[in-house]
Amino acid sequence: MRINLASVLVDDQEKALRFYTEVLGFKEKTNVPVGGYRWITVVSPQDPDGTELVLEPDEHPAAKPFKEALVADGIPFTSFAVDDVHAEYERLRALGVRFTQAPADMGPVTTAVLDDTCGNLIQIAH
Repeated sequence: MRINLASVLVDDQEKALRFYTEVLGFKEKTNVPVGGYRWITVVSPQDPDGTELVLEPDEHPAAKPFKEALVADGIPFTSFAVDDVHAEYERLRALGVRFTQAPADMGPVTTAVLDDTCGNLIQIAH
């Protein structure tokens, strides 16, 4: 058994697709109309056949309060691995990304937390 899909709940799929591809650097893999929304997945360019991240509409009634509670408590929705947290932090800040936590040593890992502009906090870690 292995993980093939993971989701992030977004408030605007088009905005999310732009942010996750143009800013974070993921590659669009699937973009198919499904009713009033789309099935959109992105992948790491270093692993195009690996785990896909679904940019899932946050339209379920529980989704928005859940996301708001996580953000209010400063809790990231998910985490992405990077080779160098400090370098990625500087690269993303130069692109205008807002961070809620600058790089911090957390024992065996270094983490930083960013706002994905779609209602989520996302951790980057190495």
